[in-house]
Amino acid sequence: MRHDGQVSEDRADDPPTDTSSVPTPNETADSQVNATDSAPAGSVRPLRTRLLIAIAAVILLFDLVTKILVVHFVKPGNPIEIIGDVVTLRLVRNPGAAFSMATGMTWLLTIVAVAVVIGVIKIGRTLRSPWWALGLGLVLGGALGNLIDRFFRAPGPFQGHVVDFVSVGWWPVFNVADSSIVCGAILLVALSLFGFEPNGERVTKSDSEAVREADK
Repeated sequence: MRHDGQVSEDRADDPPTDTSSVPTPNETADSQVNATDSAPAGSVRPLRTRLLIAIAAVILLFDLVTKILVVHFVKPGNPIEIIGDVVTLRLVRNPGAAFSMATGMTWLLTIVAVAVVIGVIKIGRTLRSPWWALGLGLVLGGALGNLIDRFFRAPGPFQGHVVDFVSVGWWPVFNVADSSIVCGAILLVALSLFGFEPNGERVTKSDSEAVREADK
C-alpha cells in the first residue's frame, strides 16, 4: 500500500499537459489559406517564357520562308509589282542594319544582334507579362532571322548580307525581321512609358514617387 501511495504521489506531481498550443486541423487549414491570400500577386502569375518562344519561332519561320522564296523567284534589278510602283518585291542584299543603315559595320551589327538575343532570353526566363512576351518575342524572332543571314549568307560568317525585299514608296527596302524588330521595340517602349513591368505588375506615377521618396 505504501508503495502504491508513492506512485500515486509521483503521478500527482507531474505537470499537466497543455494542449492549447497544438493546432487543430481547422486551424491548420485556415493558416494555409491565409498564407496563400497574403502571397504577392506577381508570384501567382504564370510564366510567359513559352509564349515568348512561340512568337519568336513563328516570326523566325515566316522570315526564313519569305527570304527563300524571294531569292528563288525575284531577280535582282527586276522587281515584282504588288500595288503599281508603290508596293513592290525588290531583292536587295543589305550589309547594314534595318532599312539599310550602317552598311559599313556588318561585323559590329552581328555582335549587337547576338547581345540582343542573349538579353531577351535572360529577361524571358522570369517573364510574366503577356504583352512583354509579345514585344520581346517579336524582337527575338526578328533578331534571329537577320542573324542567320549574317552567319550563313555571302560573303561569309559575321559579314553576311541580309536579304531585304519589301519596297513601299520612298521607304527603304526591308524584310519581315526588320518590321518585327521595329514593331516589338515600339511595343516595349510603350509598355515602359505606361508603367507595365515584365513581371506583370503596373507601376503608377504615385508608386514611382513613393519609391523616390523612400530612396531619399
